[in-house]
Amino acid sequence: MSLLPILEFPDPRLRTKAAPVEAARITDPGFQRLLDDMFETMYEAPGIGLAASQVDVHQRFMVIDVSEDKSDPQVFINPQILAKAGEQVYQEGCLSVPGIFADVTRADQIDVSYLDRHGQPHQAQVDALLAVCIQHEIDHLDGKLFVDYLSPLKREMVRKKLAKQRKLAAD
Repeated sequence: MSLLPILEFPDPRLRTKAAPVEAARITDPGFQRLLDDMFETMYEAPGIGLAASQVDVHQRFMVIDVSEDKSDPQVFINPQILAKAGEQVYQEGCLSVPGIFADVTRADQIDVSYLDRHGQPHQAQVDALLAVCIQHEIDHLDGKLFVDYLSPLKREMVRKKLAKQRKLAAD
């Protein structure tokens, strides 16, 4: 396994809408290795979710593990939100927007359909942190970032702060 580079805001590749994963690709050893690399990258970052778009693979899949002890790795291939209910405000962060956190309003409960890492279809009703994480990662697959939920002024402040962080890291 190996760590993958994570694209950072405002990289324009993060705005690419991901294409569906073809069923035949799911069982490919290279695809399975990519999933393992994404888990390793996510855990190392550290994070609880990573969409393929964030590692410059523009296909509709993501890895998630919201457990405290990294014991519940989940793969969502071609996920679709079928229904939403309720509302919650959650302070979100993002591996593509390092060090920045902001309150985002999302559905409290969602019904989601997806394929697992073996291509088996599933439908689940999820809530709380897992619901937030799935919505956040699906946004990535649609070319949207959590900073898009912020006002233009706050978004520009985030852009400047990240540019300053990159400049300091380069010096």
